[in-house]
Amino acid sequence: MKEIKADRSLADQVRGSIRDAIIEGQLEPGSLHSVQSLAIVFNVSRTPVREALIDLSSAGMVEFERNRGVRILQPSVQDLEEIMAIRALLEVPSARRAATRITESQLLELRASLEQMEKAAEKQDEVNAMASDRRFHEIINLAADNSRLANYVDSLRDLILTRGVSTVGRSRSLTAVVREHHEIFDAMERQDPDAAARAMKGHLVNTATLLLRQETETEDPGTVRFDWDELVPG
Repeated sequence: MKEIKADRSLADQVRGSIRDAIIEGQLEPGSLHSVQSLAIVFNVSRTPVREALIDLSSAGMVEFERNRGVRILQPSVQDLEEIMAIRALLEVPSARRAATRITESQLLELRASLEQMEKAAEKQDEVNAMASDRRFHEIINLAADNSRLANYVDSLRDLILTRGVSTVGRSRSLTAVVREHHEIFDAMERQDPDAAARAMKGHLVNTATLLLRQETETEDPGTVRFDWDELVPG
């Protein structure tokens, strides 16, 4: 966790640093921290730390406990299922809309993200591959002309990372992930809304299925509540 420099909003910087520390496991799930202790780590006053934690609390990454501090949260299997269901509900129609609205410059950005993902996959570099994956989805959601949706989906991805789970290396390879994104890109390039929606649905449903299957091996899965075809038709 790096010391904060005052060249942009301190609260934003602190929020980003705490978010990264949670995702990377430096702030462990279930651990309890005071605002003062975090302020000391980041060498800032308590105010930007509290503001940052309020934002992260709204995002579901931390929880305030009265007179005790803030606890780092970890999504349950049920949370993962709900998060993936929300992503499917949002990103499938977003892909359909984006296919007919994507600009030439956005298509070039999308291609660049896909190429970066491929290069990272060849090197088995999951960190950079997933960063490119994230940017790929963001470009599509922005191409659908909905920046709020893009930001919200991005925050949902943070919650999955907070659990510290990935299908890569356990349920599928990076090459398989890239292949699914190729199908989405090809539909976008052809400006085919139906194909874009199908490819996005296939990618998200496959991710959800693999993720939930591997996570329920060590946790009681309860009842799977979502029928993906019923939830996201087409």
